[in-house]
Amino acid sequence: MNSVTGLFVLSVLLCSTLSSWSATVNSNGAEFPRLSGFGNLSTFLLHSESGMLYLGARDAVIVVDTAKLSKKMIEWSVPEDRRKSCVAKGKTEDDCRNYVRLLEFLDDGRIYACGTFAFDPQCAFINISTFSLEKQDDGFIKMETGKGKCPFEPSQPYTAVMAGGILYTAVTSNFLGTMYDISRATGIEQERIRTEQSINWLSDPEFISSAFIQEDAKNNPTGEDDKIYFFFTEVAKEYDLYTKVKVPRVARVCKSDVGGMKTLQRRWTTFLKAQLVCEDRASGQRFNILTDVFTVQHQPGDPSSTHFYGIFTSQWEREELSAVCVYSLEEITKVMNGPFKELKKSCENWINPEPIPTPRPGQCLNSDQRELGFESSLKLPDKVLTFMRDHPLMENSVVAVPLMIRYGITYTKLAVTLTPAFSGQKQHITTVLHLGTDHGELHKVAVVGPNATLIEEITLFSAQEPVNNILLYKGEAVVGSPHSLVKLPILGCSLYSSCEVCARAGGLGCIWRHNRPACAMAKPGEVVEAEDLVRQCNKREGLCSPPVIEMRVVEGLRVLLSCVQLSPRPCHWDHPPGSHTRHHNYDLEVQITNKSLGIYVCLCDEAGRDQPPCRKAVYQLTLDNPRVEGNKAIAGSRHFMASHIFLFVIGFMLGGILLFLIYKRQGGMTVGGNSSSTLEKGRDLLHSTDTPQSPSSASLLSEAVPITEKRNGTLNGHGHSMHPGGHNGRHIYTNSSGLKLQESAVNLADELDGRERAGPDGEEEGLEEGLSEMEEAFSKMPCLQGAPLAQCEESSI
Repeated sequence: MNSVTGLFVLSVLLCSTLSSWSATVNSNGAEFPRLSGFGNLSTFLLHSESGMLYLGARDAVIVVDTAKLSKKMIEWSVPEDRRKSCVAKGKTEDDCRNYVRLLEFLDDGRIYACGTFAFDPQCAFINISTFSLEKQDDGFIKMETGKGKCPFEPSQPYTAVMAGGILYTAVTSNFLGTMYDISRATGIEQERIRTEQSINWLSDPEFISSAFIQEDAKNNPTGEDDKIYFFFTEVAKEYDLYTKVKVPRVARVCKSDVGGMKTLQRRWTTFLKAQLVCEDRASGQRFNILTDVFTVQHQPGDPSSTHFYGIFTSQWEREELSAVCVYSLEEITKVMNGPFKELKKSCENWINPEPIPTPRPGQCLNSDQRELGFESSLKLPDKVLTFMRDHPLMENSVVAVPLMIRYGITYTKLAVTLTPAFSGQKQHITTVLHLGTDHGELHKVAVVGPNATLIEEITLFSAQEPVNNILLYKGEAVVGSPHSLVKLPILGCSLYSSCEVCARAGGLGCIWRHNRPACAMAKPGEVVEAEDLVRQCNKREGLCSPPVIEMRVVEGLRVLLSCVQLSPRPCHWDHPPGSHTRHHNYDLEVQITNKSLGIYVCLCDEAGRDQPPCRKAVYQLTLDNPRVEGNKAIAGSRHFMASHIFLFVIGFMLGGILLFLIYKRQGGMTVGGNSSSTLEKGRDLLHSTDTPQSPSSASLLSEAVPITEKRNGTLNGHGHSMHPGGHNGRHIYTNSSGLKLQESAVNLADELDGRERAGPDGEEEGLEEGLSEMEEAFSKMPCLQGAPLAQCEESSI
């Protein structure tokens, strides 16, 4: 028995050693301060003066000193009786805990915190000076209801913003998650108003973000009211199609709105919404799912210069993709002041739109309205409120062209910095996008005019930890996942350690100094063209004479050959005739067959049309298993990660077998245990992929992602993910550094799920036969034969 126990302990130590080793490699060659061991981080709140960062987590609120990255924690958990009651209502034990989803500063110096509290939202107060939850005289935590302030479900999309000490929220307002409200959640009871319970106002929305825009007293001659903006995706009722069409929206309410006197009592009288359009004009592709929004003032201190940067994806595309569009406050205001959507119809006969009454419905209070005697929304006439109730949607849309489009990548979070740079004697502002992925990576993209350039990729977390928070503070970024926190620098040309990467950051004003050698900021008046940087890098580093990367592959695999391009000039591939290929911007996807073997060369026009093309990458594909040979092929991080996860699984299975033997000898083994509950307890709230992935490169910049091509203002780059399919789900990803192997067969969770779901063929056939018999029986029922069509009714949106 002692020897068996010793072997079990040894296997566990082996597994933990391999796990920590993989985590070390995942740092992508750079050491960043890190905190881990959190439970489902979801909310960031920064105190800008002290630099203290408050985090909402599961059953806890945490404060982190951003300078030292040290932490303190206070517990806020659910009593056992409430948790059992929640489970009895059909919820999982893991969901029946307290997930802190809201943290906001109050005017009295306290923090207002709200959590799901076992599907019974509650709010509490945190004393900042002592960092403790305020308690009642009996010693229990002082709490108040959080309904309408915090979601019931931990993973429910939700947003909230504090405006003048009053909380405005967009959240589900019932236990089942079927009612949606945009409301003023705190303040005077009579002024707590919300949206009308109508699908014309909100139709199955997913709330994303919110922003409070306070008017500048000096530059507000019309006396316009302050406004709160909400961003969400909802099902469009104006499109009558065979399937539900989702559209991104922006909605606006006014801060002084207190509802109507008779019509729209305790409801918004200024609720207006408009569609956001993010469309690539070259291809006509439209991105209709909004996933995140970041608000920034292009001119600090000027609210009218506010811009909203959004991450979009598509409802109709099967492959992963992400696009970034930006909308100005001026454009949104123009649409909100435009015509209203009129969708009243009777069968096929459209009626004339209703005349717009005076004062204009949905308009915020201003000096002109006050002069006419409308000092409050309570004094608005019923005809104005009735029109407002029936016409919340605007006719025109807010249209933008994507700043960038990435295929094979799913971005989850966005932050934006505006970096000054010199172009000769003139100073310009470069927009830098900091994008978090669902695989724990942080991408930096510089946008200069219509050009978007991917500067660097940094892997911060494991592939199962998506980036769910990005905070920019004093030239650094604090990036969070559900379980970890990382701090890293984001400003300065010194971050780029090679001539090639420095050339990519030319839009930020960076120039490679060969005499040092180092990447430095260009001096005022110093002009270096992008093509000159390319020539210098080619001359000094020999980038037009890349080594031949030998790839030994197996027939049936899909291989992605990477080609990294500095300039927006075109690239093309020379490859064997008869090979099955597909272009992904500059990258080339190859289906491995006998005809696909041979030499693949990527040629790019780096220095102009009068110069010979530059050889950016050379690959030789031969049939064999992938292997490492000298400097010609370096195993990619996905291959590395797959092997260690495989060893981890073997060690875990060995430990389980030994533990089984121990229990068997002791007679304590129980047959028929339920493993699904254990898996359910350990699941994360936020979505993550099943297939483990490791960093894509050993440097700050993954060369597997091509640099941008200027096509109508879009960046058509392609990431590391591939289309589902292929043979056995195996894909190889390569770059100029070597070979990347992703082996989805090592995913233990997928294997177990597959075994549980896979049943005998007879059962599946029997199910199909049963469904066919039921369908035939229903078709013969008299009540379903010759059923009359529904009468056309008059509807309004």
